[in-house]
Parts: sequence; C-alpha cells; structure tokens
Amino acid sequence: MTDLRTDVFPPGVNPERPDVRTVLLTLTGRDRPGVTTAVFDALSRPGVEVLDVEQVVVRGNLTLAVLVTAGAEESATMAAVHRAGAALGMHVSGISGTGDNAPRRKNRLHVTLLGAPVLPVAVAGVAGRIAEQGANIDRVRRLSRYPVTTLELDVSGGDPDALRRELTLEAVAHGVDVAVSPAGLARRGRRLVVMDVDSTLIQDEVIELLAQHAGSQTQAEVAAVTERAMRGEIDFTTSLHQRVACLAGLPESVIYEVRGAVRLTPGARTLCRTLLRLGLTLGVVSGGFIEVVEPLAKELGITYVLANRLEIVNGVLTGRVLGDVVDRAAKAAALRRFAAAEGLPMSRTVAIGDGANDLDMLAAAGLGVAFNAKPMVRRQADTTVNVPYLDAVLYLLGIPRAEVEDADAEATASMYS
Repeated sequence: MTDLRTDVFPPGVNPERPDVRTVLLTLTGRDRPGVTTAVFDALSRPGVEVLDVEQVVVRGNLTLAVLVTAGAEESATMAAVHRAGAALGMHVSGISGTGDNAPRRKNRLHVTLLGAPVLPVAVAGVAGRIAEQGANIDRVRRLSRYPVTTLELDVSGGDPDALRRELTLEAVAHGVDVAVSPAGLARRGRRLVVMDVDSTLIQDEVIELLAQHAGSQTQAEVAAVTERAMRGEIDFTTSLHQRVACLAGLPESVIYEVRGAVRLTPGARTLCRTLLRLGLTLGVVSGGFIEVVEPLAKELGITYVLANRLEIVNGVLTGRVLGDVVDRAAKAAALRRFAAAEGLPMSRTVAIGDGANDLDMLAAAGLGVAFNAKPMVRRQADTTVNVPYLDAVLYLLGIPRAEVEDADAEATASMYS
C-alpha cells in the first residue's frame, strides 16, 4: 500500500518520523488585521513546512499556534517570528522538538455542555470526570452565548457509555445538560429528526385544549389521566381511550379553535428552519390528533407526520379514535419507517420527546434527546435538554448560534433584495 504521507513529504522530511526537527511557535496579544500574514511571511524560509495551525480570538485577544518543520536554519526561523511578533506588540514563545503532534487517541467524541448559566464549577466538574475516565480534552469552542451558553469539547480516548454515565451525574449536580456523541463523519451529512408534538414541539397538550371546551370537570379528569400516562403509570392506549371518551358530543368546530390556540415551544421555528436549510428531513409522531398536528407540520415544512385521528360523525366528536392508537411502539416503528423511506440508517436519526410514550423512539434513534422530560425519561435518554428552548438541540448537533443567525440574516436580506 502506498504511504500517502511519503508522497507529500519526501524521505527525510516526513514529520511523523521522530528524528525530524520541528518548532512550535505561539503568539498572543491584541488581535488586528495582518497578524497571520506577518507570521507566515516570517516563516517563509528554506525547508520550513506548515504542519498544524490553531488560531482563536476571545474578546479581541488572539492566540495563534503554528507547528512547522525547523528548516535549514532553526534559530533564524525562530528569530524571524520573534521580530515579526515584536513589531506587532505581541508575545512570542517557541519550543523546539521532534516529529509532528502526538497522534490523537481513538474513540473521538464530542461532549456538549449546555446551561443557563454555565458556572466555572460545572466546567471543572465535567473536565474532572473526563480526566478520571482516562480521556483527554483536545479542543474547546463556544457554540452559543444566549439564550443559553453552550460549550463543545472535543474529547479523545474515552469510552462513550462510561463517559455518558459519569457526566450525567455531574450534570445533575450542577444543573446543566451534558451530551456525549461520536465525532467525525458520523456527525455530518443527511439526518432525519423526528419529534414528539405535545409538550415538545408545542407547549400544550392538545387533548387538554379540547377538554377545555367540555367544561372544568372534564378538563380536570383529562389532565389527571394525561399526567399518569406521561409518568408511565398506566397504559397509554387505555388512557387515550379514556380521555377521548370525555370529549364525546363536542362539535367539530372546537378542533379549529384549538388549532388557533396552540403555542409553539420557543425555538421550534428556528430549529425546523435551520435543519431544513441544512438539508435534514423532519418528522413528527404524536399521541395527539392529526386534525391539529398535520396543518402545523405543513406550516413548519415537516415531511413525515403520524398522529391519531378522531372519529367525527355529523360534525360531532363521538369520543372514539379511528384505527390503531399511536403508542410508544408505534412511534418507534414510525421512526424506523421514516428512516427507511429516506434511505438512512438508524444511526443517522435523532428523536426528541418528553414522555414515557417516547421511550421506545428515543432508544431506537441514533441520538435520543429528552426535552424537559419526566425523570424516568431523562434517566433513559442519550442526553437531556432542560432549558425551555427547542433550538438548543441544534447545539447538540454541533451547529453554532452564529451560523443560525447568519443564515437568518441572509434569508431576510434576500427577501428584500
């Protein structure tokens, strides 16, 4: 097999060889235009080749690290960069060594830390747990500052299941959310995102909105059964039939009134809009009712929709549903069916839900997200989001807030151009 590295670096210059001299140069100071140009101009010397570059700016302060081969005159190379840095008023440090960066360990992961706020003690706790597991933090970047703060840590050398267990404990202790997901190509490309509707995509429980039109006593009865079902205390199918029976005699017109009363969860439009721009496919599966869910899905650009259908005779609700009830097994089956229709493996799916009825779907997905969920659901999901903003899920997928805002600004500008 051809060694691609020796195709790029001729014999004697391959930076992975331990005897090849290299230099790590680090510049720090106030950022300004032209710093990078000045540094690389100074490095333009015989035998000097760029091996690695890291640059970050925080509150106007620049840190630039450059790893290069030492070249024919190592001391002259370092002196040239020191002069360039001094002219810019920047501090320069240089470390001589051999070889390229040490190869990163296997099991590369992303650890996403999300909170409002994120306190130093939480970051220390997460970092400590990562170290205890023998893993290393290779890189950190901020994905968002508002309405929540999100930090993404590139981690190598850790076991994902063990890290997820340990970091869940740390998240609970500090009131933050922590997600562990694979790095690399597994995070890129096409995906299918499927959401629950009631108390996830929307703030309401549709059946409770319908019950409001049947009087306060019916409303209380429905709410009590809903809560027991969401906690997993009673079978969902049975509970749905019990609640829908309470609606018997309501006019069909209440459905249209409820449609107008539904409130989207904060961030729901942003989540859907951004994922669609990225070429992802969206679906919803609901234990609620297609009469309300379908128009909402169409408005948001959601492709796949599954929900229960109310029986209506002569313009009146009969208190029954048509066909099989969309229970937890049906939700998981729908996720698999949608993925197959898209030609995607289950590893490329994301499921978002809040109740016991979502557990099978969350378990089946490549990434299961418990959104402001019941304790039992939080314990079993891959990760949790406990802030009231649905677009926080974007950060779990590695999408920074700045990119979302830039895309929105471009779309707005195009509307008026």
